[in-house]
Amino acid sequence: MLIARIVKALEALLYSVVRLRDWREAKSAKTTLGKAIMDFEFSDEQELLREQARGFLADNCPPAAVRKVLDGDAEYDAELWQKVVEMGWTATVIPEEFGGLGLSYLELVVIAEELGRAAAPIPFSSSVYLATEALLMLGSQEQKEKWLPMLASGEAIGTFALAEGNGRPAASNLKTSASGGAVTGRKIPVADGGIANFAVVVAASDQGDGASLHLVELDQAGVSREAVRTLDFTRGHAAIEFANAQSELLGGEGSGWTAMESLLDRAAVLFAWEQVGLADAALEQARDYAMGRYAFGRSIASYQAIKHKLAGMYVKNTLARSNCYYGAWALDSGSAELALAAATARVGAIQAAVHAAEENVQTHGGMGFTWEFDCQFYYRRAKLLSVNIGSEGYWQDKLITAYEQTNAA
Repeated sequence: MLIARIVKALEALLYSVVRLRDWREAKSAKTTLGKAIMDFEFSDEQELLREQARGFLADNCPPAAVRKVLDGDAEYDAELWQKVVEMGWTATVIPEEFGGLGLSYLELVVIAEELGRAAAPIPFSSSVYLATEALLMLGSQEQKEKWLPMLASGEAIGTFALAEGNGRPAASNLKTSASGGAVTGRKIPVADGGIANFAVVVAASDQGDGASLHLVELDQAGVSREAVRTLDFTRGHAAIEFANAQSELLGGEGSGWTAMESLLDRAAVLFAWEQVGLADAALEQARDYAMGRYAFGRSIASYQAIKHKLAGMYVKNTLARSNCYYGAWALDSGSAELALAAATARVGAIQAAVHAAEENVQTHGGMGFTWEFDCQFYYRRAKLLSVNIGSEGYWQDKLITAYEQTNAA
């Protein structure tokens, strides 16, 4: 049974590579698929955005800034967060009618990649990939008018509360409940839960698919928060206790699990681009160190063992990036293949980021394990991102399911 699932996972990854090849051929032939011409290159404007974002983060989020959060007690870099807000990044895909910029997801994935390269210690993913997306997908007009302008301006930070401890969450094992507009239960860990103004909470329901989503303001008497530490000290997490906390239904009653899975598909593409950025930064750090480190009179980059490490990192990063292009296209175009594209991008990005972070440490040798070296930034972040919206195993299962459904269609 296990071998069969592994074979199917490999088939699914191969399928995504074949689709990418077909789309590249379609691009060169100027063939349209549906309404869009497949173009796996960012526009000049998007490349300019990348250059601006990379320069901005080089100036405002150098390794010293990341280390300051790592060594200190702050849950995030508040100064950097304010500057990111002023750059308009939090408003990227929010429609103009709600105070946003109304840009596409292609601009957002460019920003996500650069934030990953910098290992930025800010609540961008929680507030933008998850909370903002949940409101865009499911929010009523009133909820959008209230929260989206505040998310765009940085006045509010949002987060997403699903996990309830160890084990894979499922609608059947949710302990958090909701009744009469009040939520009761415990969520742990919640990324940026200690600083967020509101959370989108997944709670059990006796209707529909067994779950509903609730928007809960966290600054109220029925909510208590306790900081918890994960491997990555530069990203704050919390355990949140809800005791009849007042809430608003987000979307329909009993349709929360289906909505949550769609939300995670959308977020997975954005997280994957962040992971690809991280993987490339780890590769570059390993390469630069290897070229400058000498042993027995020659650069260690000239030794075959190190060459193989760097080449392996490059191959995984390149495959992951190809899968991320697939995901970005599916997200931006609203394709029916989003579930498949998101799972493909997420699995490839997890593998690339973790591999690159580990090999970067190994390339640095014994010194790579010490506190003084910056290798740990990428290692900690890669490990955290590999599980934050579901583990690699979870997304492999989703990949197989999406692949089977695509073949059956």
